[in-house]
Amino acid sequence: MDKNGVSAPNRWVGGHAVVLGASVSGLLAARVLADVYDRITLIERDRVSEVGVAARRGVPQGRHAHGLLSRGAEIFEELFPGLLEDFVAGGAPIVSSPAELRNNLGGHLLCMTGEYTELSDTYQPSRPHLESLVRTRVMGLPNVKLIDGCQVVGLETTDDNARVLGVEVLYAGDGTTDLVHADLVVDATGRAGRATKWLDAMGYQLPPEESLQVDLLYVSQYLRPAPGSMGREKVVIIGHTPTRPTGAEYLEQEDGRWILTLIGYGGHHPPTDQAGFLAFAEPIVPPHVFASIRDAEPLSEAVAHRFPATIRRRYEKLSRFPEGLLVVGDAICSFNPIYAQGMTVAAIQAETLQKTLQDGTDRLAQRFFKAVSKPLGVTWQMATGSDLSIPQVEGPRPLSVRMVNAYINMVLTAAERDSVLAERFLKVQYLLVLPTTLMRPGTMARVLAGNLRRRR
Repeated sequence: MDKNGVSAPNRWVGGHAVVLGASVSGLLAARVLADVYDRITLIERDRVSEVGVAARRGVPQGRHAHGLLSRGAEIFEELFPGLLEDFVAGGAPIVSSPAELRNNLGGHLLCMTGEYTELSDTYQPSRPHLESLVRTRVMGLPNVKLIDGCQVVGLETTDDNARVLGVEVLYAGDGTTDLVHADLVVDATGRAGRATKWLDAMGYQLPPEESLQVDLLYVSQYLRPAPGSMGREKVVIIGHTPTRPTGAEYLEQEDGRWILTLIGYGGHHPPTDQAGFLAFAEPIVPPHVFASIRDAEPLSEAVAHRFPATIRRRYEKLSRFPEGLLVVGDAICSFNPIYAQGMTVAAIQAETLQKTLQDGTDRLAQRFFKAVSKPLGVTWQMATGSDLSIPQVEGPRPLSVRMVNAYINMVLTAAERDSVLAERFLKVQYLLVLPTTLMRPGTMARVLAGNLRRRR
């Protein structure tokens, strides 16, 4: 295995694969496909070759707080050996102790004493830093080519639309078009879901959709706080509660820079003016955190991003799907960003694609959609269940959702003073283990004991 993580593939396919979108999910897909295809072409609307380490137009959420969960970090390191060390070399902080993580969820501050016994270090690169390093690694592969500054305007298919043969691209510079032939086209263009429009035009049934309207707005600003103002803490997460539909994330990033993201559900959106931004933060964060924020040097203007709804497209339920086409990333499932699941879910999809390709490309899409539906379903239930814990989010709350939310509240209550329970909950939150592990007898006994002590 070389520096980029390329190893001898289990099955060589050959041919040409085209990936639409050079964001995280597209880059990860290109990395996996490079193991089995002769050539990979990344097509991107933005001029990413000129961006460097900076937020870009095609990733508006890139200017806000991001988290790489532990499961995602594991997969990134498997695909790109040494990448985590590159994060640190670029200035990304490492969180290795409970004392460095202030995680207040549902009104419960997880225990910050002791040491982790099972969790490995977590890494905090900013989204531009992470994407730049991954892009550099992918573009260093000998069989990967980037075409940026152009957009895809359509698909080339067989007469019966049974197979995709390539894509038509429009170059922004001179307005010319070109046809790029491909054995596989991967749609990684984001939550807008270009593939659904193409499927409709080709006469295919559209995937059933699940959605939850959250009407979320988050506003972020880069800050440079006074050295030592946050003590040992490197991460502050203040989640919403049933009585407060607002939250905050305050994270250390590269070179002593911090990012503050304020979050509000429908009717409780944070403002973007400096005075209003600070006033919104004050009742949410602890006094020492607010003091750090208030006295920090602003490094940017406050910027907003609207997120109306979570969407899951159930491609695995389709009985027909064109050969030579695949959909990945947010185009399949777009989660509420406050839970920091997006990049890790993209990594899980890349890992699933890698395993699916071991059996060749026949009915690749159907096999991939089926394989990835289980981990997506678990993550979807975690995110939507948390959103449904507040009354501002409208949606069905069956008995199962209410029971799970009630039990999670008990887990968090006990985890305020139980470092073992806090770590076990983080393993679920970081997508390392299934939520059902919290239902094991030993864990349930600790939860019950912790709640009984709390009542006394």
